[in-house]
Amino acid sequence: MRYLLALDQGTTSSRAIIFDEHGKIYATAQRETQIKTPQSGWVEQDANEIWATQMAVVQQAFASAHLLAKDIFALGLTNQRETTVVWDKRTGQPLAPALVWQDRRAASWCNQLIQQGYSNKIQQKTGLRIDPYFSAGKLVWLLENIQGLRTLAEQGHAAFGTIDCWLVWNLTQGSEHVIEASNASRTMLMNLQSQQWDTELLDLFNIPHQVLPKIIRSDEYIADTASGLLGSTIAIAGILGDQQAALFGQGCFDVGSAKNTYGTGCFMLFNTGDELQLSQNQLLTTLAWQAQNQTRYALEGSVFMAGAIVQWLRDGLGIIQHSQDVETLANQVSDTDGVVLVPAFTGLGAPYWDSDARALLCGISRGTNKAHIARAALEAIAFQVADVLSAMQSDVSQPLTQLRVDGGASRNDMLMQFQADILNVPVLRPKMHESTAWGAAAMAGLKMGAFEHLDEIAATWQLDRAFEPSMSVDRREQHLNKWHRALVRARSDL
Repeated sequence: MRYLLALDQGTTSSRAIIFDEHGKIYATAQRETQIKTPQSGWVEQDANEIWATQMAVVQQAFASAHLLAKDIFALGLTNQRETTVVWDKRTGQPLAPALVWQDRRAASWCNQLIQQGYSNKIQQKTGLRIDPYFSAGKLVWLLENIQGLRTLAEQGHAAFGTIDCWLVWNLTQGSEHVIEASNASRTMLMNLQSQQWDTELLDLFNIPHQVLPKIIRSDEYIADTASGLLGSTIAIAGILGDQQAALFGQGCFDVGSAKNTYGTGCFMLFNTGDELQLSQNQLLTTLAWQAQNQTRYALEGSVFMAGAIVQWLRDGLGIIQHSQDVETLANQVSDTDGVVLVPAFTGLGAPYWDSDARALLCGISRGTNKAHIARAALEAIAFQVADVLSAMQSDVSQPLTQLRVDGGASRNDMLMQFQADILNVPVLRPKMHESTAWGAAAMAGLKMGAFEHLDEIAATWQLDRAFEPSMSVDRREQHLNKWHRALVRARSDL
């Protein structure tokens, strides 16, 4: 039996999952990571905590599966994207907090670029919109605000990386400073056509070239883990940003196939094959993966708040004790009784791109109770996805015939049925929920020879349940009109 280890470093937790080559899970371990919000719009993590929790869950998974490192065929890695770490190459220690993808402190820098007319140039080069979401603005902010960082960067002593880069550096004890291509495509620094750092943008942003990692393929054998780290070495051979990993793990290998991941945020990716298609409708063009000497691209709609809304109900409002309680609470009422939540807690992502929008809860009456608010929170997730799909359908010629889903909130039957109804498209939930981790493990297995063809990976996908749309056209329109009226009130730019 060939065992594949996936490291899945997400926004709210570090996880390790051990699979066999058929996608069967042998062990899983998870530890939460802390998020700090020292100011409005600032979202930070401790890079050392990310590394420590990631190693802890690997050991925990080994123990749970009664396996040792020597039993693992290959290691794949997937990670929260855009989150930015800077560290000292000489000591390996972070030089600042990790700036999480949700962090908005680079908003004024982004607005200056937009006012200076760079939007089109940056989209043409990177496939992205100018937004604080991406790593470039975070790195610029760090270089300008962390004392001594720019000097260290210019001297070649400072390293920049996304979370995949940070973990590989530590897994190899500083011998490898690399970033995988799908992660690099989220920095707003990589040229999508050449898949190399864009020197014109680096000069425009005043970023020292020495600080950057080397861009590698998704299926590249990087190195073995450092000896002494895990008891035996393991080949690190597959990396993907979390959303691309879910697309890969869901077997969306054909042009026109799509998946939606319900995690902290919500991310829909649509496979456009080897065609680099720039969106005309406020979506992102991203590199899906580089594997078997082929480059695949995708259109992406990024929703900033999905599962994070449920966390807010739990931690901010205290109306549920556990995240999974939200479905039971929401099912206590048949509708929201006019309540709408626009979850612009950290601005709005695709297709609105309004970093100054703020959250709004409206339609409240004397009869409103916590069940109505819980249901409105779940519906808000589905409404945002519907707006992304609408934009996506305007960009592509082929209609979406089904949507494959994964992530924690995909287990919520009420949400998945409402999602199918509001999209008017069947929503397919697989038996194995760990599409993101499986995508990374499968990529590593593909590189090291556990699989020869993508068809073998696609064959591991099995349907758990199909949610068929059953809502009338009139009812769907009523829901969407109510949502869009509330959305207008939350926007800063209308």
